[in-house]
Amino acid sequence: MEPGAMGKLKFSIGPALLRRVMRTVTRRQRDKAASADLHSATRESSAIEAEAAFSPLSGRYHDMMPKLSDEEIERIRPFSVHTTWTTGEVIFAMGKPGPGLVVILGGRAREIRRDAVGRVHHAFEHRANNFLGEVSQLCGHPCLGDGIATDDTEGLVVPADRLRNLLVTEVELGEKIIRAFILRRVEMIEHGSGPVLIGDREDTQLIALQRFLRRNSYPFTVIDSRTASETPALATRISASAADFPIVACPDGTILHAPDECQIATRLGWIRQFEPDNVYDVVIVGAGPAGLASAVYAASEGLSVAVFDSQGPGGQASASARIENYLGFPNGVTGQSLTSCAFVQAQKFGVHISVPTRVKALRCDRTMLEIDVDNGCPVKSHTVIISSGAAYREPVIDGLDRLIGRGVFFGSSPVEANLCRDQEVVVVGGGNSAGQGVVYLASHARHVHLLIRGRELESSMSRYLIDRIAQLPNVTLHTATAIESLTGDERGLTQVTSKGPNGDIAFDVKHLFLFTGAQPNTHWLQNCRVKTDEKGFILTGAAARESGDDHDRTLETSVPGVFAIGDVRSGSIKRVAAAVGDGAAVVAQIHSIIHSRRQMAAVSKALH
Repeated sequence: MEPGAMGKLKFSIGPALLRRVMRTVTRRQRDKAASADLHSATRESSAIEAEAAFSPLSGRYHDMMPKLSDEEIERIRPFSVHTTWTTGEVIFAMGKPGPGLVVILGGRAREIRRDAVGRVHHAFEHRANNFLGEVSQLCGHPCLGDGIATDDTEGLVVPADRLRNLLVTEVELGEKIIRAFILRRVEMIEHGSGPVLIGDREDTQLIALQRFLRRNSYPFTVIDSRTASETPALATRISASAADFPIVACPDGTILHAPDECQIATRLGWIRQFEPDNVYDVVIVGAGPAGLASAVYAASEGLSVAVFDSQGPGGQASASARIENYLGFPNGVTGQSLTSCAFVQAQKFGVHISVPTRVKALRCDRTMLEIDVDNGCPVKSHTVIISSGAAYREPVIDGLDRLIGRGVFFGSSPVEANLCRDQEVVVVGGGNSAGQGVVYLASHARHVHLLIRGRELESSMSRYLIDRIAQLPNVTLHTATAIESLTGDERGLTQVTSKGPNGDIAFDVKHLFLFTGAQPNTHWLQNCRVKTDEKGFILTGAAARESGDDHDRTLETSVPGVFAIGDVRSGSIKRVAAAVGDGAAVVAQIHSIIHSRRQMAAVSKALH
């Protein structure tokens, strides 16, 4: 079968089988479900908290499954549609578009969390004043669980568009709902709901798919085809050969053979279709901290906003194991948590987000700005904000090209950290990202070797990270040291050879993590008039204009209406807080342009 080809799972769960699953779960939990309301089911709460030790869910069951007051339900009613379900009727099904927020007024409903091959992880009983739903319902994505009425049930359904209005209008109530949605998504991630990935755990493509799903905060399960006992049976049931791996079983019951990220995203319902005649106030290219900040600020001020990113929200920041100097988080915050919450916040305000969508070009030679994307029609906008960030620069190392993804990684995430558990690893880089990576990897690896070209870390790394690294017994710092060559075999990296003050050093390792410099993501601007500096970073303000005038639009590029923020901007401070500041500042600068261009568009339309 061709890579990315689809088939239908023979064990897809339909309504009839779903009811049988529900009855099985009901028998197992009958005493518990019949004896108490959801919020007094202390044994369920204790079970979840025990399973989620050291997790964000510990002690937060009642935040994850709150009970609405009668007064709160009355505030929801104007946004909702009154609906009834008969006993056994499916309210929503895994892999199918969700109805939105479902509030139970009377009767009972059961929510079943399972993976794409039918393994049930949890079942929750919902009664009067409880609500069903999670993050997927904010934008109408397919459901990641099943909901079925266990009695004749009545409730309120708030569709996605009205749900966003509710969350913005009813602030305190919206906070309760959003908090529950996020915690429910965390619970799904921890217990492995959703797609199932089957393949060799060290396979390059499988690792890439895991990174992609994790970056988008999407739950999944991995079955290692080399060791899992169920692999032969699964392969037989889906008629898979060795060439078909990795295999992805999707929530809608289909399977993908050796898919790429775009094929998975399409099956999961992430790819947004844009209307060719629609004109946005703002199009943002890049969903890192700067792009997400500008999206939230712009949308909250009533502007229509579209965001494109080729991978997912967060940029390089999403890979930061812990940011400890970000204002307002005394205990630190992971890059994934920070950017995932920002992503949900943008969805709450109605931002149209398309991931993964690669922007191919910016068209500046016409009245209305346009961007060309790789999976749809051109998208028009009054203004464009470039926040495409920077990627780690590939150093010139003998053997690097053939080993990227096969033991050599740019940045680190839990996916790679799990691969190198109890092993020796090498990290290259002297900045904060490298420092955060070392601290994180040291909690998994047997030993971490940190290689830097300079003679000390003080000139490039924050003091708190230097002190933290100095206290780690399984980290060795190698100064004035650079990699000379890499050696590998058919499975991947086997040796890193470096040159230091005392000669060559050979590290027999399977994992190398590179945090080396910054390469701006501006290649897609080659045919546009946006000016860059000698390193490719975008010039803004007076530096971008031939006249050198210093008007208020300090983040505007050499092309009117096109702005640059965050790491891609020349002279920017490469910190998350600085990127967020850029995102807030740019919105104030685009209002006058949007107003004038709206007027021009209205006049042009009237004349024609």
